[in-house]
Amino acid sequence: MTNPSRRELLAAAGKFIILSGAALEAFESGSGALAAESKYNMAEHWWAMTIDIKKCIGCGNCVRACAAENDVPEGFFRTWVERYEVKDGDMEHPTVASPDGGLHGFPVSSAAVSDTPLVKSFFVPKLCNHCAHSPCVQACPVGATYVSPDGVVLVDQQYCVGCGYCVQACPYGSRYLHPTKHVADKCTLCYHRITKGLTTACAESCPTGARQLADLKNPKDSVHEFLRLNTVQVLKPEMATGAKVFYKDLDGSVR
Repeated sequence: MTNPSRRELLAAAGKFIILSGAALEAFESGSGALAAESKYNMAEHWWAMTIDIKKCIGCGNCVRACAAENDVPEGFFRTWVERYEVKDGDMEHPTVASPDGGLHGFPVSSAAVSDTPLVKSFFVPKLCNHCAHSPCVQACPVGATYVSPDGVVLVDQQYCVGCGYCVQACPYGSRYLHPTKHVADKCTLCYHRITKGLTTACAESCPTGARQLADLKNPKDSVHEFLRLNTVQVLKPEMATGAKVFYKDLDGSVR
């Protein structure tokens, strides 16, 4: 048997790299067979989400769909909805409510029954912002939290030691320690779905289309028109996290 040539060794190494990428996808999707057969190429995508504040009606469909899809433990949330009420234009002191994360919707707003037109009420869905410069990734002492090549912040729960540093580091309050697994948990942007060509459970269940999965690397994605034609903000821009959840017409009172 002859020794392999340099070209053969490089070819074998290339196959190993491809298989390693498939293994990563298999880990995130939870289905090795499906992931290995998938033609999904992480390098071709850079995932984000758009949210149109004016379209959100606070129905809680997104919260319920997320909980069902991802087996979120009771009392914890990968996504949630907050209702803001701004009285007399006082944006520095809004009233914020999120009963059970908005899971079951909201009671009648005081703005709806108020005699004064100076009460502004609106809903704000929140989730992990899948930051390009994520503080949680920097805070993790064991590298369990990482940014995937397609821009999704994920947690390798096999390596997570449950220290909670990432929970404290997240400026958006989007992480928690799983009560039975004792590891960090959060929104994965339904990675097991989007790598198969599906949208997220929250976006799929939204009756008004307020939430939309976006691929910033896809020139045909409607996200580019959304960003070009609308006034778009991110939460806590002063943190310079490279947040990739883009809000249309975000009120200045939102924290």
